[in-house]
Amino acid sequence: MVHQRIRLGILTIAHEARRVEFGYLRTHLELTAGNLSKHLSVLETAGLVQIEKGYAGRRGRTWITLTPAGNAALAEEITRLKQLIARVDPTAGQ
Repeated sequence: MVHQRIRLGILTIAHEARRVEFGYLRTHLELTAGNLSKHLSVLETAGLVQIEKGYAGRRGRTWITLTPAGNAALAEEITRLKQLIARVDPTAGQ
């Protein structure tokens, strides 16, 4: 679920920000709104992110928050990526 580059990016940014706005993700991951929506839907269905819709002033906003399961999935993916990198570059973990 997480290994896909865009989903890994979403989880990483959400982890850093604690709560991230849809437009920020769209801009920083260089995605269309539709593409980002599809990835967020997959992550939400898997229970890795929580999506909250609301308003900031008169403008509609969508915020994304990482769930505890999302934090665990991100940590596991990072561990696996480090293991793969170490196979190619044994000095990477030093």
